[in-house]
Amino acid sequence: MSVLLKKPLFDGISQKELAQQLEGKKKSKDKLPTWFKTAGIYYPKKLHLEQTSSEATAAYKAGLIGAKTLVDITGGFGVDSYFFAKQVTSITHCEINTELAEIVAHNFEVLGVENISFHNQDGIEFLKGLEDKVEWVFADPSRRDDKNGRVFILKDCVPDVVGHLETIFGKTENVMLKTSPLLDISQGIKELSFVAEVHVVAVKNEVKELLWILRKGQTDEPRITTVNLVGHAIGHFSFLPSEEKSATIDFALPNNYLYEPNAAILKAGAFKNVGIRFNLKKLHEHSHLYTSDVLIDFPGRRFAVESVIPYGKKSIRQLGLGKANITVRNFPESVATIRKKHNIREGGDTYLFFTTDLEGKLIVIKCLKENPKSSFL
Repeated sequence: MSVLLKKPLFDGISQKELAQQLEGKKKSKDKLPTWFKTAGIYYPKKLHLEQTSSEATAAYKAGLIGAKTLVDITGGFGVDSYFFAKQVTSITHCEINTELAEIVAHNFEVLGVENISFHNQDGIEFLKGLEDKVEWVFADPSRRDDKNGRVFILKDCVPDVVGHLETIFGKTENVMLKTSPLLDISQGIKELSFVAEVHVVAVKNEVKELLWILRKGQTDEPRITTVNLVGHAIGHFSFLPSEEKSATIDFALPNNYLYEPNAAILKAGAFKNVGIRFNLKKLHEHSHLYTSDVLIDFPGRRFAVESVIPYGKKSIRQLGLGKANITVRNFPESVATIRKKHNIREGGDTYLFFTTDLEGKLIVIKCLKENPKSSFL
């Protein structure tokens, strides 16, 4: 029976509040292990937990900053502030939601964090009233509208950082902005001022967020860095947009090994750079799959090619596969359509890549997965 349907179990605690705490505890187990393992933590409503950074991404952010002062103008549940507090002497946490602000203050006392001050007010208004400058300002604008629907364009987020950049840079020289992974990087660079770095952050090959480092007066081209966080390992790959634009890569038919870049690299658009950097040839301009005759270390998945066949019912039937892991790249049919049409269940040790080769022909590459090297996961 649902907790909400039972009679109150504790005096002064409603079943709704109890259900919120049980759900929060459950959701924090993998995402926020420090909170999960600490007695006395109070959890906010589901939406606040969904919107917060994970510990993995928060720790990565904190590793980019070393300073004496930082103001988090969109404090939220405080996960980012908690990790910033390990690197920064003094943190200011601004949160306009009174209930959430009180919860975070309570939890930080439980967690034993002492170098942080809490302000239950709008972060932009706090900056306006600030007399002294600070070294860093951090912002993670809410990506929900007044009807709780998702928004992805910078100006639609709350606060509108683009519209308040003049105010922000009046109080600091350095800004870190966290945005949705769906935001177009080129568009973000155009809309924001003084972009020095863009970090595309993935966790276990799923892009979770984009980080924008803005430095007042920055005029050089921003560097794009991709990271894939897996446990304690961090796979880095960085490049300049101009390098990607001017790069020329060679193409080839599938050789002994096949490579698929991790999700962060694909999001960053380093389609030519990643092949050139690792001396690989590309299968097709739009396929974003790469090949080599010898196995190399690589920031993504690696496969040993067993066979390459033309796409067609007869050739696929001859493979004799009842199940396989299927990926489509630059291919006119979806994974679901392919599974249904050719009666291939998901699973097993065989990997099938449905793609287009350099001659424009539809092909199927049958592979076995190679284990990743420790430096790239």
